[in-house]
Amino acid sequence: MSDESTLLVTVTGRDRPGISARLLSTLSVFPVTIVDLEQVVLGGRLVLGSVLEVDERVAPGVSRQRVFEEVRAALDKTAIDLDMEVEYGVGNGRVNETSAERLHVTVLAAPLRPGALGAITSCVARSGANIDRIERLSGYPVTSVEMEISGGNPDQLRAELAMESATQGVDVAVQSSGLHRRGKHLIVMDVDSTLIQGEVIELLAAHAGCEQEVAKVTEEAMRGELDFEESLRRRVSLLKGLDVSAIDLVRDEIELTPGARTLVRTLKRLGYECGIVSGGFTQITDVLVERLDLDYSAANTLEIIDGKLTGELVGPIIDRKGKATTLQRFAEEAGVPLAQTVAIGDGANDLDMLQTAGLGVAFNAKPVVRQQADTSVNVPYLDTIAFILGITREEIEAADLHA
Repeated sequence: MSDESTLLVTVTGRDRPGISARLLSTLSVFPVTIVDLEQVVLGGRLVLGSVLEVDERVAPGVSRQRVFEEVRAALDKTAIDLDMEVEYGVGNGRVNETSAERLHVTVLAAPLRPGALGAITSCVARSGANIDRIERLSGYPVTSVEMEISGGNPDQLRAELAMESATQGVDVAVQSSGLHRRGKHLIVMDVDSTLIQGEVIELLAAHAGCEQEVAKVTEEAMRGELDFEESLRRRVSLLKGLDVSAIDLVRDEIELTPGARTLVRTLKRLGYECGIVSGGFTQITDVLVERLDLDYSAANTLEIIDGKLTGELVGPIIDRKGKATTLQRFAEEAGVPLAQTVAIGDGANDLDMLQTAGLGVAFNAKPVVRQQADTSVNVPYLDTIAFILGITREEIEAADLHA
C-alpha cells in the first residue's frame, strides 16, 4: 500500500446518542490530527466523515502507513461494536485547502424539484468548482438548501447561476464564506411592498379621493419621466386638506408581509440589529418600529397643521441616494462594517442602498432591481431571507420556543 498523506474515514449507520464521542475517543490514542470533519444525519442515518493526518510532532519519523493500519484496525472493531459500517479512502493532502474564494450557494423554491437542483449543481461543475457540503435549511414555507462551494471561477459561477435560476424558476443566492457571515449584522429593509404589503401613499390617496391622480404620477416616475423627489412631492400635494384621522385609519389598514414578524423576531433573538428606511412617512413607520421593536428607522414626514395635511413635507427628503446614506449612518451607529449589512428592497429607489450593503436582496422586485441586486427572492414570504443568511427553520422554531 502506498504511504498516503491523509486518511479519509467515513462511518455510516443508525444514529443514536454517543456515536460520535465513541468514534473520536477511539482515535484519541493515536498520533493523528483531524484535518477535516463533517457529520450529517438524514432520515435517522448518521454519516460521519473525517480526514486524518499523522502528527509528526508527537511521533517523529513514524510510518504513516503503520499508523493508519492501526487506526483502521481500531475503528473496524469499534464499528462492529456499534453496528456501524466504516469505509476508508486515500487522501492527497489537506482537504479543501485552497487559496480560491469559498462560497455559500443557497437555493430556494416552493416546491424544489430534483431537475432544478440538478441544473444548479451542473452549473457548479461547469465552473470548475466542487460542492463540499449540501445542507437542507428549511422545508417550510419554502424548501431551501445550502451548498458550500470551493474552487472554480466565482464570477463565472455567479453569472451562470443567475441565468439558470431564472430558467428553473428558483431563487439562488451566492455569498462569500468567512467568519463575517456569522458575525454581528445589521438588516435594513424598505417598507412599502417589502416590510408591508402595498403602498402607504396609495392608501392615503384612497381616503383623499385622489387614487387615480396619484397612480398616474407613480406611473410617470416608473417610466423614468420623474425622479423620486419630484414624484413624491407631486403625490403628497394631492393629499392637501386630508384630515389627520385618515392616518389613523391607514395605520389600521396596514398588513405586514407574510413572515415579517418571524424574520425580525428571529434575527433580533440571534443578536442582529434591524432597521427600516422608507420613502414613505414617519407617521406610519413610527408605529412599525413600536410593533416590531426595530432598532433604527428613517422616513419622510408629512406636514400637518390644524389637524390637516398641508400637501407638503417637513425636512430633507429620503430618496434613492438618501436611503444609501441612511444605511451607512445606521451601520456606524450600530458599529457594524458595511460588509456585514444586509439591505432588502423592491424598487428602483432602493438600488443605491442594495448596492451599498454587504448583501443586497431584491424582494419580489422590479426586473431592473433583480438584475442589479446581489440576489433576489421571489416568493411572498419575508422570513425566507433568514435562509439566505444560513439560519435554518429549526433555529427559527427554537428561537420561538425559548423566547
